[in-house]
Amino acid sequence: MSKNNGEYLIIRNDNKYEVIIGLEVHAQVLSESKLFSTSSTKFGSEPNTQVSLVDAAFPGMLPVINEHCIKQAVKTGIGLKAKINKRSIFDRKNYFYADLPQGYQISQYKNPIVGEGSVTLDMPNGEKNIGIERLHLEQDAGKSIHDIDPQNTLVDLNRSGVALMEIVSKPDLRSLDEVNAYIKKLRSIMRYLGTCDGNMQEGSLRADVNVSVRKKGDKKLGTRCEIKNVNSIKFMQMAIDFEANRQVDVIEEGGSIDQETRLFDTKKNETRSMRSKEDAHDYRYFPDPDLLPLELNDNYIDQIKKDIPELPDEKKKRFIEKFKLSPYEANILVSDIEISKYFEEVSKNSDVKLATNWITGELFALLNEKNIEITESPISSKNLSKLINLIKDGTISGKIAKSVFEIMRDGDKDPITIVEEKGLKQQSDPKELENLINKVIAENPKNVEAYKSGKDKLFGFFVGQVMKNSNGKANPKIVNEILKKKLN
Repeated sequence: MSKNNGEYLIIRNDNKYEVIIGLEVHAQVLSESKLFSTSSTKFGSEPNTQVSLVDAAFPGMLPVINEHCIKQAVKTGIGLKAKINKRSIFDRKNYFYADLPQGYQISQYKNPIVGEGSVTLDMPNGEKNIGIERLHLEQDAGKSIHDIDPQNTLVDLNRSGVALMEIVSKPDLRSLDEVNAYIKKLRSIMRYLGTCDGNMQEGSLRADVNVSVRKKGDKKLGTRCEIKNVNSIKFMQMAIDFEANRQVDVIEEGGSIDQETRLFDTKKNETRSMRSKEDAHDYRYFPDPDLLPLELNDNYIDQIKKDIPELPDEKKKRFIEKFKLSPYEANILVSDIEISKYFEEVSKNSDVKLATNWITGELFALLNEKNIEITESPISSKNLSKLINLIKDGTISGKIAKSVFEIMRDGDKDPITIVEEKGLKQQSDPKELENLINKVIAENPKNVEAYKSGKDKLFGFFVGQVMKNSNGKANPKIVNEILKKKLN
């Protein structure tokens, strides 16, 4: 796959192929109980310990809708700048699988709870809007386990009935980078809203990936293939790359693409056919007779709107206007709600520019090294703010601050205490520094003469000697001021 003016194209012989991508993201609703039962949604519990009679599809058990899940779906729809449908209908999607005890999945088909919306991506070539086709609620299936018993497939129904939001994009994505940006932005919006934690490792965010190709310049979309249940951005990108190239190879050899559902093998890095792609009528959709149509009024929607927090796009705009950050800096700091909270806590009582540099530099490096989230940071926002203030008021230099930071990372110690205990305070007394400078000048007459004859770069030598003689504690700003007067 080659990059040309921001586009990703597959080139075969003299033909250039454009890759068309659409995503069906399955986001688990943040809720303590399931969509139609009171069973717990806690992750990691023993198999089949969070299964009600409704989840197990015992005869005569009726689903009762969880209103909290409805509110979470509406919230997400508002965050996606989407139309909230006042009337939606739950349907039965009929298919047979061992981990689907009902023999059908309760979902929404023709009448979803959320209609069209959009997500704005910040790409190197500028902003790009990705259309949202719909968001609908549905219950998750259970989990089939194939690798415990060599003779049998085991079934865990803990996930059966867990509420999912299926967010369907329009086929507007054109590259692997856009897929990466889209998933991250979608996850960011939902985390700000508190509607999905976006934890892909735990399966609370996964996607079906639709891929097709067409010759550059063609208007008609090619035949798409759907890659089921991809659970990481890296695997999504790998699956798209393989599948797009596979389709191009088939077309170049004179074949045609079959519409089908495929699986991505992460070990072999390839997609393989799973089944021919079903049409809607294959699932025999019909309204669930046990659930009435869901009716929402304006007042209900307006009440939910009042609880919508400041979202990433608005926060980015505010950070740029209020803190004079660059768009790049603002993008990084609003990408995750916890990062933005940490930044605002640090910058509230310290220099904004220094706060930005230390968070995106040293702190992020520490988090990456330890492979932890900012909520697990060994350095609190309060103590990082103190460290920055010590730099700002000249108590310590930036170089000394890095040494203090290294001590802080092992236990979130107060930087003021560290500086006092280690004797790390910067020398800022002009008279003391002048004595040091006089000594350096006296010991290096040839370099003084060379500097005065035009070798300006030697200025750094004198600064270095002063810093060396002060064990790195001399205030570089004051040293520079005095040296300039002495040497010029």
